Amino acid sequence: MVKLFSASVAAALLAGTPAPVIAQATNATPQTAAPTRTGPDPNEIICEKQEVLGSRLASRKICHTRAEWADLRLQDRQELEKAQIRRGMKGE
Repeated sequence: MVKLFSASVAAALLAGTPAPVIAQATNATPQTAAPTRTGPDPNEIICEKQEVLGSRLASRKICHTRAEWADLRLQDRQELEKAQIRRGMKGE
């Protein structure tokens, strides 16, 4: 009895998708759509909490756009690389 019930449920689930829906999905023609965004909005403002140096409890909220955050990270990375290069040159 249980096998018959489970077999009928499985058949109902497999047959649940009507044939016209499947046919429409396979015969879909490409349509020109509005251009979609390739990533997050660079002008979206993002705020972060940063700890104040010298204090364990104090923090401040700093807000920049995504583009500004990306530029700040790039500047930090460049400064770090410059410091590492200068350090390597002094040791020789």
